[in-house]
Amino acid sequence: MADYTVNTPRPRADRAQSWEYRLYFSVIFALALMTGVLTWSWRLATTGRMPRLGPVGRALKDAHVIAPIIFRS
Repeated sequence: MADYTVNTPRPRADRAQSWEYRLYFSVIFALALMTGVLTWSWRLATTGRMPRLGPVGRALKDAHVIAPIIFRS
C-alpha cells in the first residue's frame, strides 16, 4: 500500500495562463495559421490528397508546442 503522506502525487502542471502567455500564443497561432493555410492548399494542389491535419489543427498543434518553449528559456 502506498504511503501518500510521504510521496504525494504531484499536481498536474498548468501552463502559465497569464496575459503574456495568451498574447504569445495568439501571435504564434496567427502566424502558424497563415503558413498552415498556404502549406495545406499547396499540398492539396500538388498531390491531390488532403493532409492528415487541417490548417487550424496544425496551427493549434504548433502554437501549443512553441509557446511553452518561450517561457522555459
